[in-house]
Amino acid sequence: MTRKQKRLSLILGGLTVLGLAAGLVLYALSDTITFFHTPSDLADTHVQPGQRIRLGGMVEQGSVKKGPGTVTSFGVTDTIKAVTVTYDGILPDLFREGQGVVTEGKLQPDGSFVADTVLAKHDENYMPRELANSLKEKGVKLGKGAGQ
Repeated sequence: MTRKQKRLSLILGGLTVLGLAAGLVLYALSDTITFFHTPSDLADTHVQPGQRIRLGGMVEQGSVKKGPGTVTSFGVTDTIKAVTVTYDGILPDLFREGQGVVTEGKLQPDGSFVADTVLAKHDENYMPRELANSLKEKGVKLGKGAGQ
């Protein structure tokens, strides 16, 4: 074997190992990747019950209900459809009705959503870009600075 052939085989072997390692990492992370959906997307995309997703929208007016302990249920809406979310934990200080929210958890067979994480926007002008774009597509008017 010449020096060029040795160098080429070494480079190809290294690229093969690197590609295999990248593939294994992506496969291992596939269970932890969560996708973002709005309430009306849930029906359109046929999200399976038990699948881990992110649900975003606005907290529905008049829907926040405190349960025993730290259990809270509320509606998340994109003005077209609404989904009832149940969360057991302390809500963020900025959580309130009519504000943007992103929840992370699992869809239940009855169509409700059990969240293990609730994220509220951090000031009056901020909303995650994906949520702002999705709501704009559905005709919801947003304030200045939303989605930046």
